[in-house]
Amino acid sequence: MMENNFVVIMAGGVGSRFWPVSRTNYPKQFIDILGVGKTLIQQTFERFAKICPKENILVVTNEIYRDIVLEQLPDIKPSNVLGEPIMRNTAPCIAYASHKISRKNPDATIVVAPSDHLILEEENFCSIIKESISFASKNDCLITLGIVPSRPDTGYGYIQRTDKSTESNFYKVKTFTEKPDLELAKTFLKSGDFLWNAGIFVWNAKAIKTAFEKYMPEMNDIFKEGRVLYNTPKETEFIKNAYTRCKNISIDYGIMEKADNVYVRPSSFGWSDLGTWASVYDVKTDKDYVGNVVIGSKNVIMYDSANCMVRVPKNKLVILQGLDDYIVVETGDVLMVCKKSEEQMVKQIVADVKQNTGEKYI
Repeated sequence: MMENNFVVIMAGGVGSRFWPVSRTNYPKQFIDILGVGKTLIQQTFERFAKICPKENILVVTNEIYRDIVLEQLPDIKPSNVLGEPIMRNTAPCIAYASHKISRKNPDATIVVAPSDHLILEEENFCSIIKESISFASKNDCLITLGIVPSRPDTGYGYIQRTDKSTESNFYKVKTFTEKPDLELAKTFLKSGDFLWNAGIFVWNAKAIKTAFEKYMPEMNDIFKEGRVLYNTPKETEFIKNAYTRCKNISIDYGIMEKADNVYVRPSSFGWSDLGTWASVYDVKTDKDYVGNVVIGSKNVIMYDSANCMVRVPKNKLVILQGLDDYIVVETGDVLMVCKKSEEQMVKQIVADVKQNTGEKYI
């Protein structure tokens, strides 16, 4: 039943790897990173509106982004924007949303997903989510979507599945592995048993509540205290206090890697976590004949330049000469030029900028 379907969109990150476009006061999920006319969170909301009623979609974000969420998602109920007073990773965010939803509908089946991922094959994605919702609504299980890997990528976590499938395409999870080195990633790919961890989850309200009680009882007790306050004017004040008492921990570490009822649904729907500028370059299909991607301005002239990722303001005239495999990003007050192959330096660059200039450019 559609009214029992709920979605929790996690939108609290700062997206530092997309600096200088993504800033602390206006991060990645609220930006049209791909240059398609919609921000990442708008695309995510529209995608899930096909799966459950809009009034059943919740967004968990930092309190300072509440107004941005309401501005970008005019169809969301203000009470469905859950403001986090401080960043505490995904476990507290999911515990909060799960208790709030359970209070409203104990029979709920809940999808949890990041706000800033790319899904190219939306029809296939919706079909897999609906299949997962159906399985989760009938079973005491925690489902995670695993992306069928196309390369030995060292930037993703991996999920190992067992050989046995219970119903259609759902497999018991054997192990979780954090980002491996290249040799291990190659071994994973060759075995055929490993999937990329997409960080998209499906479960029923009872199953996730039981998991928190068993594996994270202290955190569960914190949010359980507010049971009678959820969906009332006193909820905000309670949450401010609750978060100060929560550990900074992910749902993967806190529950998924410990639970014995975790299943994975192997999936392929044109997924990318859009974690870096290079990942944006990879998914863009409108490259020119020498492999350059330009987002923003139509006035970018390139000489002897190839395989570059360029994002500059709309009306900016930009001339580039002699660049191969570079990222060029400008925002008006910041220009960053770096080798695409060394973009892992962006986090270090941000740290150095903060140390040298303070918060002005962060």
